Amino acid sequence: MTAPKDFNDRMLSLGLARVSEAAAHASARLIGRGDEKAADQAAVNAMRDQLNKLDIKGVVVIGEGERDEAPMLYIGEEVGTGNGPEVDIALDPLEGTTLTAKDMPNALTVIAMAPRGTLLHAPDVYMDKLAVGPGYPADVVSLDMSPAERVRALARARGCADSDITVCILERPRHEEMIAEVRQTGAAIRLITDGDVAGVIHCAEAGLTGIDMYMGSGGAPEGVLAAAALKCMGGQMWGRLLFRNEDEKARARKAGITELDRIYSRDDLVTADVIFAATGVTNGSIVAGVKREPGYLTTETILMRSKTGSVRRMIYRNPVK
Repeated sequence: MTAPKDFNDRMLSLGLARVSEAAAHASARLIGRGDEKAADQAAVNAMRDQLNKLDIKGVVVIGEGERDEAPMLYIGEEVGTGNGPEVDIALDPLEGTTLTAKDMPNALTVIAMAPRGTLLHAPDVYMDKLAVGPGYPADVVSLDMSPAERVRALARARGCADSDITVCILERPRHEEMIAEVRQTGAAIRLITDGDVAGVIHCAEAGLTGIDMYMGSGGAPEGVLAAAALKCMGGQMWGRLLFRNEDEKARARKAGITELDRIYSRDDLVTADVIFAATGVTNGSIVAGVKREPGYLTTETILMRSKTGSVRRMIYRNPVK
């Protein structure tokens, strides 16, 4: 699917950067304060306020939860002025609430925008994810491979030893067997405590981050956001929804998903051109965190457009009133 002619991604991209920057500024005062809910709510409020200033007919398809569970930025909420293109919006106002509360690395504010009907309406369930960066043959690895087979396949494609591969995995009890199997190949593992959108993005800049591949299960909504970033930066990604009970399957059907065991590629998750912005809250390997200076807050934002493949890093120094 190609983007409609009225999806003015070039002009909207700068507005999207302002949205993510505002959320980072709002949550900055709560870094290291131990209050995850307050940090998240501050980011949500700021992000919603800025979204409603954009000339769009926006609908939140990946948000803070169902309408009855989320006071703001719930799934299905309409945002924007009501003038302009019809767009889908996927967002995580604070990816890494725990990271922010504990002042740990790689907390981000994240948002993506695409033409209406082109972002997967992923339910709030787990997704088995696998991602690699650009420059590899199509389908160089797959979800049907074992973790060890993925490492070996990627090493062959790179022309290196298995021990030269580094895999990023979310540190959870459910991944213990995967971690053990990857380590048996001799590959290195970068364990992260939270923030698997950032984990996937790491693959797209392996030379900078040292991460070659991401694997493991995490939130399905975050999978759509990660796919949006990779569509801009280059790279391959696959996701398969995981269901723990019939209630979660019903939630997927309500979101319009009928093939419950389908493996989604990056371009199945995001089917048209997309714009993506992420602003650092705490310091990380992708962008710097919010920096406090006398009278100022300084942020770094990564802003990307899949249409051009452009990746822009912006430093915003804003007076504190």
